[in-house]
Amino acid sequence: MIHPGSLPKILAIDTSSLTGSVALCRGERLVAESVLNVSTTHSDRLLCQIDLLLRDAGWRLEDLDFLVAVSGPGSFTGLRIGVATVKGLAQALAKPVIGVSSLRTLAMNLPLCPLPICVFLDARKNEVYSQMFRWTAAGPVEIGPAQVLPPAILLQSLEEKVALVGDGVPIYRELIESFPAGNLLLPAAPAHQPRASQAAWLGWQDLLADKQISATALVPVYIRPSEAELNLKKK
Repeated sequence: MIHPGSLPKILAIDTSSLTGSVALCRGERLVAESVLNVSTTHSDRLLCQIDLLLRDAGWRLEDLDFLVAVSGPGSFTGLRIGVATVKGLAQALAKPVIGVSSLRTLAMNLPLCPLPICVFLDARKNEVYSQMFRWTAAGPVEIGPAQVLPPAILLQSLEEKVALVGDGVPIYRELIESFPAGNLLLPAAPAHQPRASQAAWLGWQDLLADKQISATALVPVYIRPSEAELNLKKK
């Protein structure tokens, strides 16, 4: 049993989309969080976000017990920045890490939802990353594989009423509203924003289940091939 005085200090980072967020937690309790949805790249602001939160919380890097990275899918550049940052900090601090899915992290934004949760994350190129979840006492549980496909094909494939969540919802709002309104539940706008605090909670659950890994084992999860891989295949 983990006693309150020994609850670990957690740093969680999510750079899987245009929104960059950083959270500090003590066990499952949120201590501080920074969420920025601005035009600058994650590399310009991520370390500043981390430093600001640590100072405001009165923590030092050395105080951290483990780190959580949202490992994907999502923006290839964003994922590389976030994962590289977590790997570098974890290696320097000799701390374990946990990688969590961006799709499961977004499903955390609809707690206790009675409907299946369909994550609808913008993948650019007129596609979305998606996965189905159902809310349980253990949080969102996968009920289908992660996939990347055109949003219209995904919406046409839905056979039951679902709740859509993710930054693809406002992007493809007109398309979504062209489908029968009774089949799709659209939560309020703030629910579509990724939150590092949600990733921290998932990481905490994985830590309790002894699923932490070394920094060298943490890698981005892309689902689809990168532009470089596609160009190589064409050649």
